[in-house]
Amino acid sequence: MNPEVRSKASKKVTIVGAIIDFLLAVIKVFAGFVGNSGALIADGIHSFSDLLSDGVVLYAASHSSEAADEEHPYGHERFETVATLALSIILAIIGAGIIFNSIESFSSPNTLSYSSLLLVVVSVSILSKEALYWYTLKVAKTHNSSMLKANAWHHRSDALSSIVVFIGILGSINGYLYLDDVAAIIVGLMIIYIAWELGLSASRELVDTSIDFEKIELLRDTLGRISGVINIHSLRTRRNGHKIVCDIHVQVDPFLSVSEGHIISVSVEREAKKCLEGLNDVTVHIDPEDDEIVPPYDNLPDRAEALGILNKALFNNNCDDEIDRIQLHYLDGKIHVDFFLPVDSISTIKPDKIHKKLKQTVDELEGFGKTQVYFGLY
Repeated sequence: MNPEVRSKASKKVTIVGAIIDFLLAVIKVFAGFVGNSGALIADGIHSFSDLLSDGVVLYAASHSSEAADEEHPYGHERFETVATLALSIILAIIGAGIIFNSIESFSSPNTLSYSSLLLVVVSVSILSKEALYWYTLKVAKTHNSSMLKANAWHHRSDALSSIVVFIGILGSINGYLYLDDVAAIIVGLMIIYIAWELGLSASRELVDTSIDFEKIELLRDTLGRISGVINIHSLRTRRNGHKIVCDIHVQVDPFLSVSEGHIISVSVEREAKKCLEGLNDVTVHIDPEDDEIVPPYDNLPDRAEALGILNKALFNNNCDDEIDRIQLHYLDGKIHVDFFLPVDSISTIKPDKIHKKLKQTVDELEGFGKTQVYFGLY
């Protein structure tokens, strides 16, 4: 998906929403004051909060599409996540403020005036915000944006709160004056609930919560079918904005060449991206054995040191002249050694004697295991 197209679509839908939010906020607050409705004023403040959230979304949409750089090597997708968390905090504060305000005025409810104007304004708000919800949600699904989904639900919360306000005003007009304040309190609670849902979702992503278990099992099953893959382990996933990041350990035949192991890792990455929509970054670790079970090799020397130890032992035993190449295998807690000799060396000494001499040399070394000898043309 083209990040630039995604960013433009996000900006467009957000600007449209911001214009409508501004007009609704002004109209609702004005009508609320004129008609003496605390519920409509609270609803207007809710619309003003939409403006603030639209600003946060616009900022995030401008930055989340930027390419990775030195400071953000994994990209800027989590700007969306931070924006979503910021939206939830803003909503929670606004919701709490509306509730406290309404509780204070609950003991002395106001008599409404211009009731027809109030009902018309609320009706326009309901229709406008519901239309914005569906428009924003469509764009969010098209571009897989959790931030736009959050903003869509912000529009829906305003539509729902306007419905509550409509009922409250209607009840107040019919003599139940306290219903206006009750409506305002319900609006505040709805805002806090939506804030909780959005904040929880964003927080789970920021602490690297895994994707759904079913998707992980599907991925594990898909990768396990790839030719050359013996086992999949240490499979970890997390979300990065609208994208998914995955780390996989793949066990292969320990005696494959490095290039063949690399080709298997390429296949794993390709199939993983086919399996999971939104999977963007796949890190494949090729293992010769299951490193979740096998203990670490902290006590064994690395290649350079192991070759030094081995060459010294070969020199001391006078059996290093014919060796063309040495290959080491770190398996089963030991270093297994393959010796490659030219085929014409067989004319000077029997293969079984060469193998016996090399095996004896390796067996005397601590931390070393099996010995294999190969003859060929190199």
